[in-house]
Amino acid sequence: MRTRLPILFFAFFLFATASAQDLLSQLSESAEPEKEFVFQTFKGTRVVNGHSVEVKGKGELEFIIGHRFGTINSGAYNFFGWDAAYIRFGLEYGLTSKLGIGVGRSSFNKIYDTYLKYMVVRQSKGGGSPITITTFGSIGFQTVDQELSLQSKMYYSAQVLMARKFSSNFSLQLSPTFIHANQVDQMKENNDQFALGFQGRYKITRSLAINAEYFYRANPVSGGPYYDPIGIGLDIETGGHVFQLIFSNTQGMVDRTYVGQTDGNFFEGDIHFGFNITRTFQLKKERPAK
Repeated sequence: MRTRLPILFFAFFLFATASAQDLLSQLSESAEPEKEFVFQTFKGTRVVNGHSVEVKGKGELEFIIGHRFGTINSGAYNFFGWDAAYIRFGLEYGLTSKLGIGVGRSSFNKIYDTYLKYMVVRQSKGGGSPITITTFGSIGFQTVDQELSLQSKMYYSAQVLMARKFSSNFSLQLSPTFIHANQVDQMKENNDQFALGFQGRYKITRSLAINAEYFYRANPVSGGPYYDPIGIGLDIETGGHVFQLIFSNTQGMVDRTYVGQTDGNFFEGDIHFGFNITRTFQLKKERPAK
């Protein structure tokens, strides 16, 4: 059964993409010929820990560095969490204006991850779709346990990201999420996990915005050690960089860890400070239409 999981996973990804495209056709039946597309529903490809509907443009390469420190309430001896830092390096490239591919490596649980993002439909004014829909699929390897086989270390995840920009300052996103891990500790988590993400952005000034997210886990293990992830972030735009200050109850920076392996209780003060730094490079410019 496990050998079929990659095929089933990509079948699910393609099914979600096709379903979203069908929804697009239904939403745009009465659309006017000329539409004005809505851009920058979120400033970056991440809201806090989770992905946003945004995809890099064709030929754009994003380099992202994420840091998550220990809990602030760990005290002065651990310098309020700074002595327990994890890091993730990642790259995302726009193959087309709608399709992006990414890779990354996290020191938290020693995870290698790769993913595809496809923007099925973009929100537009004057007819067309009232929302932006992006499908997301990833495969990762949690290599912290060296005794497990490579296949046992694998996990798969799929999301349908649906967002609407209500005004120039305010955006909301829903993120239905499915994660399958080949091997887990059954006392802590299930092989199959379902969650629903709620994410939002409010723009304060031209270069500052507040982001927030919460993932409700639909089927956690009863009495397990993990909690629903909560995150608050501050986006600071500085030219070609986006600097995100983050406060969250998770140190995970990929879908499996922040959705399924968050071991801190936000409301009891188990809050981690962290940040994301992104830099975008234009590697290939589209030729103007003749």
